[in-house]
Amino acid sequence: MNRVFKIVGFVVAMGVITSSLLIGMDVLTSERISRNEEALLQSKILDAFEIPYNTSNIYDTFVANVEQVDVTIEGTVVPIYRNPDTGSISFEIEGGGVWGPIIGVLTLNEDLVTIENVGILAQQETPGLGGRIVELPYLAKYEGVVFDPFVEVLKEGASAPNQVDAITGATSTSSAFQTILNDSYDQVVPAYQATLGGE
Repeated sequence: MNRVFKIVGFVVAMGVITSSLLIGMDVLTSERISRNEEALLQSKILDAFEIPYNTSNIYDTFVANVEQVDVTIEGTVVPIYRNPDTGSISFEIEGGGVWGPIIGVLTLNEDLVTIENVGILAQQETPGLGGRIVELPYLAKYEGVVFDPFVEVLKEGASAPNQVDAITGATSTSSAFQTILNDSYDQVVPAYQATLGGE
C-alpha cells in the first residue's frame, strides 16, 4: 500500500511540475508572439504605404509615419491606419477560408474605392492550391481593382475594373476571399467616413 502512495505521489508531483513548466513557457512566449504579430502587421502596412524600414526600426518608423484612427463597429473599436502624406488607409480583414480563418491587410487609395495593396497575415488553405493566396504575384492582381460596387473574384475572364481572376484550382478559397474583402470593406469604410465627418 505504501508503494502505491509513493507512485501516486510521484505522478502528482510530476504533473504539477510539468504543468508549471508549460504555464511558465506560455507566459514567456505569449508576449514575444504578440510582439511578432504586431511587427508583421506593421511591416505589411509600411510595405503597402511604400515607407522604408528595417527590422531594428520598424516600430519607430511605424509610429513616426502612420496615423491611427479608431472607429467603432458594432461596439468594437477597430483601428484604421492612415498614411498622412497620401491619404491611403490600411485595415485588417478577416473571415473564414476553406480550412480556417484568412487574416490580412487591405490598403485603399485616398479615394477609398481603389485597392492599393492586399497582404496576408495568416491562412490555413491547402498548400499549392488555396494556399497560393499568400503569393505576391496573385495578390498583385488586386492592385487597382475598385469596390464599385463590390469586388468580384471570377473563375476566369476578369475584365471589368472591379473584377479579379480567381486562384486556379481554388475556387472555394477565392470565393471566401471575395466575401472577406467585400464584408470588411462594407463594415470599415462607412465607419471611417462617418468618423472623419465627425471630426
